[in-house]
Amino acid sequence: MSAPDPDGAGGFDFLLGEWQVAHQRLRSRLSGSTEWDRFAGHCAMRPVLGGLGNVDDNFIDLPGDAYRAVTLRTFDPRTARWSIWWLDGRHPDRVDVPVVGSFSAGVGTFYADDQHEGRPVRIRFLWTLPAPDQPRWEQAFSADGGATWETNWVMVFSRPTA
Repeated sequence: MSAPDPDGAGGFDFLLGEWQVAHQRLRSRLSGSTEWDRFAGHCAMRPVLGGLGNVDDNFIDLPGDAYRAVTLRTFDPRTARWSIWWLDGRHPDRVDVPVVGSFSAGVGTFYADDQHEGRPVRIRFLWTLPAPDQPRWEQAFSADGGATWETNWVMVFSRPTA
């Protein structure tokens, strides 16, 4: 058996298991805001579909509005691309449009076209591993088709302490 390809179906293997999550979220998106809310959470990720996908259960301790959410990721070996869906427990009747992309040199970049407050936006997710066992996720919006980006949510993962 060959080693998993970190830029292919093994791209999210670094996220397997239990995590504490430090969240940082911009208070107002695409408005020029520089005020951030900081809060905690936790996440547990496991593989599905024989390793061609994974799912994580999230608890997000957003001040005044804590909630649970699920991420579903699937890998298509034909295109070597991942699709990522988000289901927010506060709105269990809708699943967000998937962001789609891949890993290259250990950095995952994923895009989607959606709307924010009735306005068309391009969404970008970036997954990096700046330190061993400390994955980082960033979400950014672009209101100009990707010419400029505003990072509006950052999550830094760390293993729970015993």
